[in-house]
Amino acid sequence: MSKTLNRPIRVLVAKVGLDGHDRGAKVIATSLRDAGMEVIYTGLRQTPEMVVNTALQEDVDAIGVSILSGAHMTVFPKIVEIMRQKEVKDVLLTGGGIIPENDMKKLKEIGVGELFAPGTTMETIVNYIKGWVVENRNF
Repeated sequence: MSKTLNRPIRVLVAKVGLDGHDRGAKVIATSLRDAGMEVIYTGLRQTPEMVVNTALQEDVDAIGVSILSGAHMTVFPKIVEIMRQKEVKDVLLTGGGIIPENDMKKLKEIGVGELFAPGTTMETIVNYIKGWVVENRNF
């Protein structure tokens, strides 16, 4: 028996830190919405604590962090740490931006989901989020 969704997937899209380039995050948010997901966009200059707290308050299925600042090896581990402290175990942490492949591997090892480089198709991102949520969330 395959799992089905009985409600829209809820995704939090966030820009963390001083990274002020949000065009990509807005494109992602709009594309996820167009794919039938409910999207909460936090805007610029969020802290990891703010991201996790908002994810809890909004009962999201996934957190997508857009990062172009080079701070990915600080931001993602901090979000993972806070998620563990708050016992957030069934929410996908994913994201994208300018992240070297070796860093992507290290981040996956600590629990971050797929990370998407510029040029990734929206279909790939949407299908990944949908597949992860169907397999890992309880409805």
